[in-house]
Amino acid sequence: MSDRDSTPGAWHLPPSAYLASRKPAFGLPGRPASLYVTMRDGCRIALDYYLPQARDGAQPPARLPTIVIFTPYYRRFVTTDPTVEASPNCGRYRDFFVPHGYAVVVVDVRGTGASFGTRDALRSPKERDDYHEIAEWIVQQPWSDGRIGSTGISYLGAAAVFLASTRHPAVKAIAPLFAVTDIYTDQLYVGGVLSTIWTGRYDELMVALDQDDRPALAKFAYYGNPLFAGPQPVDADADGRLLAQALHQHRSNCRLNDMARELPFRHDATLHDPALTLDVCSPGHYARQIPEDVAIYSVSGWYDGAGYSNSAITRFLTLPRHQHRLLLGPWDHGARSNVSPWREQTGSDFPLLAEVLRFFDHHLRGIDTGLDREQPVHYFTIHDEKWQAADAWPPVAGTRRVHPDADGVLALHAPAAPGRDSYQVDFSVSTGRQTRLERLGAIGIEHYYPDWTERQAQYLHYTSAPLAASAELTGHVSASLLLASSETDAAVYVYLSEVLADGSCRYVTEGLLRALHREGLSQSPDYVASWPVNTCDRASARLLVPREPARLNFALLPVSWTFAAGSRIRLSIGGSDEGHGPQVPHGRPPRLEILRGADASWFDLPLRAAPQ
Repeated sequence: MSDRDSTPGAWHLPPSAYLASRKPAFGLPGRPASLYVTMRDGCRIALDYYLPQARDGAQPPARLPTIVIFTPYYRRFVTTDPTVEASPNCGRYRDFFVPHGYAVVVVDVRGTGASFGTRDALRSPKERDDYHEIAEWIVQQPWSDGRIGSTGISYLGAAAVFLASTRHPAVKAIAPLFAVTDIYTDQLYVGGVLSTIWTGRYDELMVALDQDDRPALAKFAYYGNPLFAGPQPVDADADGRLLAQALHQHRSNCRLNDMARELPFRHDATLHDPALTLDVCSPGHYARQIPEDVAIYSVSGWYDGAGYSNSAITRFLTLPRHQHRLLLGPWDHGARSNVSPWREQTGSDFPLLAEVLRFFDHHLRGIDTGLDREQPVHYFTIHDEKWQAADAWPPVAGTRRVHPDADGVLALHAPAAPGRDSYQVDFSVSTGRQTRLERLGAIGIEHYYPDWTERQAQYLHYTSAPLAASAELTGHVSASLLLASSETDAAVYVYLSEVLADGSCRYVTEGLLRALHREGLSQSPDYVASWPVNTCDRASARLLVPREPARLNFALLPVSWTFAAGSRIRLSIGGSDEGHGPQVPHGRPPRLEILRGADASWFDLPLRAAPQ
């Protein structure tokens, strides 16, 4: 099966049909113009801009709407072979939007590429201020029509939110793709547990890029082409002297691997600057400053890292008065892969940029694209392999409560007799090296959880009876566990699986919570959610009393998945994920006891009969 947009009724006009009606009319320039723009503090920021060229008698307008892309991954490489794509990170936007009549501007963010300056955080408030100045530079150009949009995957998408939050009047529409909202909650400390993929491998990638360390960069799938020869200087820097100066400054960039460990609790500040927190580096901290006339299209995938799907959904819920759309597909980070076990091929068939083009055409050009007649939410249901549309999130009203029972049974009713199940945590237990998390470290994963059936032996299981009819689960599973630990802390992981009729297992989703953070649920107006979001701040932290029961409430990552008739639903519990998170507590694997009974532990599943 495929994720193409051909599901009947999901769209009035599917993105592919819109693209077929919107033929590219213009050519690409042979090379961009490239220059430095000087910021308020004297820092020089490197950018390229591409303008549509006449083709087959079609002349582009004198003034154009602009799509601006902000990247820390080099706006362009020098290449030793002119046939090699010099902009693997941003070339897709150039190649798609310029022929459709947009100017495209690609910017090396402060402290990266050919830009000067240093980065003092993963995303610095200084960058946000730069974005306003770049927008002002754009509208002063003779080719600008005064309207700006921004898009991009991951860091680039978060930058689009930063840009819109500066309230520059030219910014009219943004499409953040696979982009974080809150760095602590959805990126660095999911469930209050440090993501060692982010602080380890991603930090290695950024150091290699920032210092033009090509041997170190070679091991990263998307940047290791041996024909890449460092960042491209701007046009006026013919001898590369300015680039060398910029790269020397980058050697003083912050190291995420060091900085993150100073910020173990939500709202913590760095020791050297009480104003520098993960909050002020998070796009969601500023999102409510985006003017209501700015349109937003939030896009993510069900296996988009450890929390980016939550980021897209909370952005949609937090900004309800904007012309806001939400798209959730069967994708990993960046939609490099369709993660469905029932896919036809590894790559996605969905025309994502066609949908983004329609969005920008509607809001930047004022074209009647029919977008306002589409429902605002679209999501893909795995195993049914189809797209669905909805007017709101969550699309499934209500939940079905299930309970752990004796002998590993997942029961529809609370057990009459109390009981408990023991699980000895083993810190060598891992979900493997082909998970949703590896993509965060720029690792090229194509086959996800291929050994999930075999890995089931590592966990404590509760499994339902075979389903009499297929059932669709769409949204967030919530866990409420009453448990005791032999230690004063523990990390509790919960995995949802489909056990097929032949006994094989398919990974569906997961969630986790560090027991230290069990007290308090966030009610932040900057992070509106339809699922429990744990506070994870220093004031709420509470150690466990060994062997004394405590309640943990938390949500699993969202998904839309149909369980087939005859399949069984399995919820599994573990206490570690080696390679993805640290030991909790260090060197002291706890023994966990899950309590069963009428008021003990349960899971709430957003289930409904699968639509026919």
